[in-house]
Amino acid sequence: MLSKPVRGRELLTAILAAMGYGPPAPSSTPLLPREVPSRGRALRILLAEDNRVNQVVASRLLAKLGHTLVIANHGQEAIDLLQQQNFDLVLMDIQMPVMDGILATKTIREREQSTHRHMPVIAMTAHAMKGDRLRCLAAGMDGYVTKPIKSEELEAAILTALHDPPDLGLDVDASADTGVDQHPAGTFME
Repeated sequence: MLSKPVRGRELLTAILAAMGYGPPAPSSTPLLPREVPSRGRALRILLAEDNRVNQVVASRLLAKLGHTLVIANHGQEAIDLLQQQNFDLVLMDIQMPVMDGILATKTIREREQSTHRHMPVIAMTAHAMKGDRLRCLAAGMDGYVTKPIKSEELEAAILTALHDPPDLGLDVDASADTGVDQHPAGTFME
């Protein structure tokens, strides 16, 4: 049972408990940061992000969640690191130099054909239009969070990406984009 106003962490925990991912939290006891179910084990996460400020923010946020982080400055660097090291998950910016997040994810998915191992990839982007989300999912991403990143949303996306098997039959038309997915030049978060 939840009391209003509902805090994000309380709602997330109640939903996850209902889905069988953890015990329900007592409604009278506020959740402490270390009680969130996604922290059952520390993850090794690859962050593909070209913006230095976003790298620092993500590093701090993920460290507070108990995870370790390796940073790639663009999609090609992320692809290279995935071949050299083991990771539990990739957080992928969409707009990056050299290779963007969409192409990097498609490359990851193509390489998985020979390895038969699925690497969870979560899009991180300032683009928040419905068409943007569909384009990311059509590229093979397992989740989608918008910037600025909120801890609760990131935790939920990580849990979903790790616990829900990929829908390999995803039939999303990437051209269903609204066409209004560009933000003004100089956007802080991209």
